[in-house]
Order: sequence, then C-alpha cells, then structure tokens
Amino acid sequence: MALISTTAPGLETLTPAAPRPGALRVLRQVWSGGMGRFALICVVALLACAVFAPWLAPHDPIAIKAALRLKGPSMAYWLGNDQLGRDILSRLIYGSRIAMTVAFVGTGGALLIGSMLGLLAGYGPRQIDTLLMLFCDALMSIPMILFALAVVTLIGSSVATIIMIIVTFMVPGYFRVVRSQTRVLKRMEYIVAARAMGASPLSVVFRHLIPNLVGTLLVLVAMDIPAVIAIESGLSFLGQGVQPPDASWGTVLNDGYSYIRQAPHIVIAAGIPIILATLGFTFLGEALRDALDPRTARQSRGES
Repeated sequence: MALISTTAPGLETLTPAAPRPGALRVLRQVWSGGMGRFALICVVALLACAVFAPWLAPHDPIAIKAALRLKGPSMAYWLGNDQLGRDILSRLIYGSRIAMTVAFVGTGGALLIGSMLGLLAGYGPRQIDTLLMLFCDALMSIPMILFALAVVTLIGSSVATIIMIIVTFMVPGYFRVVRSQTRVLKRMEYIVAARAMGASPLSVVFRHLIPNLVGTLLVLVAMDIPAVIAIESGLSFLGQGVQPPDASWGTVLNDGYSYIRQAPHIVIAAGIPIILATLGFTFLGEALRDALDPRTARQSRGES
C-alpha cells in the first residue's frame, strides 16, 4: 500500500493512503466491465461525430429538398428526412458538435470555478466560507428554467448564452462537493504534519488536496454531462437555444414533434443520440467511480 509523503523524512510512515491508479489502469478497468465498455463506445462515438462531422455526415445538414419532405428512412437517407427535406442523420451528426461543446465547456467552466471557490471556502478563513455559502445558497434558490428564459430573452439565444447559464447554475454543486471534501481532508494527519513542517497553503492545495479530489470530480463531471445535454436540448426544443438553420438535437426533436403523426421517424431519430449520450456518460460515471474507489481496487487485488 502506498504511503502519503510529506516534506520531512520519516513522516511518510504516519498515515497510509489508498493508491491512486494511473490513467491507463483506470481505462483498462473501465473497459473490463460490460457497462464500462458500452459507455466508452458511446462516448467515443459521440466525440468522433462531433470532431469529424464534416466527413461523417452523408449530406449537407441544411440543404432543403422539397421533393423528400417527411420521407421515411431509405438507403440514401438512413434516418429519413424532415419537413424541409433535410437529411436527419446529417443534422444529428452536426448536432453532436453543439451538444458536446456545450457539455464539455459548460461542465469544465463550472468545475474550474466551483473547485476554486470550494478550495477557498474549505481551506480559507471562515468569513470567506460564510460569504461563499450564502452566495451559492442564493444562487441555488433561483428556478433555473425561469432564469434561463429570462437571460435568453434579454441577451438573445446562442451557444455562448447557453454555456453561461449552465456554468452559473452548476458552480454551486461543485463548490459544495469541493468545500466539504476540503474540510475533511485538511484535518487528515498527513496534511496536518505537512503544515506543521512549514508547507505553504498553495503547496498543501496542489500536492495534497487537489490530487485527492480529482477522482470524485471526474465522476461528478461524467454524471453531470447528460444533464447539461438535456438542458441544451430542452432550451433548443423550446426555441430558446440554438436557432435555425444550425442543427441541434433539440431543434430536430421540436421539428419531429410538430409532425409526429405524419412522420414519427423524426422524433424517434432525434431521441436516439440523447438516449445514447445519457446512458453512455451515466454508465461511464458509474464505471469511473468503481475504478477509482480504493475499496473496489483492493477487492480486485484480493486484499482484505
């Protein structure tokens, strides 16, 4: 079992710590399970569609073909055509770009800001902790959908606006997790010993706190991405997100809802990537949690 080391020789024997597996080892462990393998395939496929959309899309996603209006799936158009004759598959592939951009940039921004504030509140003076807690509590008390609609009405709908809304409302979640974990970790013996030996606050934060928070935060990010995708799709479905002619999963779903009786294939096709993204990232979070859990790691090695 690995030991947490400090700045003083010999103090590394004071407090044993669970080993933090490397990235390759974590990926192998995630891939070893059926749920993790399915999750990785879904996530990689969605990311590939987002990155290589111009090469993967079989048709122009905004090309209007009136003769193919509301046509069902065929050999040339695997998922059929919408009310304007546009290829649904191509629109969904291009829509993955918006979904992945909003998901990763939104959760990444919230993670960065929330973690910084959480570390400051958990490790800093009590007065700062109180002020930040009041701020986050006030922010969490605002109904998100009403705030989102108000912001979109005031400054207009765009991908940047959606990302700003998502970051604003996800920061308190990461703040609370990091703050609570920091308050627990800073009382651990190896951190107390490091501080007693003269380690600076920044050294403690970067050498001891952040490495012990990474696993938990990775799992949270994977779990939050489906919620972010649902928010973006929901706003686009309501007409307050991505605007035509840009393709979004929510706009395709809205188009299908308007013609659900004449062409149900549009709604079905639009729901497929949303379901796959939800299952893929949720299962990935579950698999990461198992791979990063020290107790699970010890059990897999047969240790007591």
